[in-house]
Amino acid sequence: MLTQLATATGVLALLTLVPGPDMAVVTRRAVARGRADGLRTVAGITAGLLLWGVLTVAGLAALLAASAEVYLVVKLAGAAYLCFLGVQALRRPGAEPQPGDGNGSARGEERGDRRDRSSAWRTGLVSNALNPKIAVFYTGLLPALAPSGLRPALGMALLVLVHVVLTVVWLAAYVYVLSRARRFFSRPRVRRALDRVTGVVLIGFGIRVATTP
Repeated sequence: MLTQLATATGVLALLTLVPGPDMAVVTRRAVARGRADGLRTVAGITAGLLLWGVLTVAGLAALLAASAEVYLVVKLAGAAYLCFLGVQALRRPGAEPQPGDGNGSARGEERGDRRDRSSAWRTGLVSNALNPKIAVFYTGLLPALAPSGLRPALGMALLVLVHVVLTVVWLAAYVYVLSRARRFFSRPRVRRALDRVTGVVLIGFGIRVATTP
């Protein structure tokens, strides 16, 4: 069983390292607002993975993957959200969200900070919750990788947790690297260029999600 678990962990690690929408979303937030905001985005992504993991173990993700109509709706919603994030980056390249409600008061700034913190988490959550590819990934791959010595549901739950841990470690390390180089990324020209690239990448991922069966 340990050999099977090690093999499954290796496969999940390779899939986790492949660049995707998560890295683009994290890049945008971490460069704009720093390490804490990037980590909150990672927390939202983690919540999205755990949501799909619970649905997978409960058997609901398999129903979604098998329903062409529901799958299409979720897929198009997820694609639209990624395109929306991409357009945001392209419309205001280099712009940084400002906390506060515009009245200059300490209370307004506190509310603005709180809204911005929840925005980072929500961005990570929604980008994953509206990604039906995760449902297909979990229901199609995890049963084949689950250790044979465990009950199927328990084996898949274990692999979901492994995937979540790998994702958190990888993206948190990525945020740390970005934060260390934030002075470079904070230069106006670099920020504008990075936002344009990130915007195009997010729109590209959105189109890919929408057009891939």
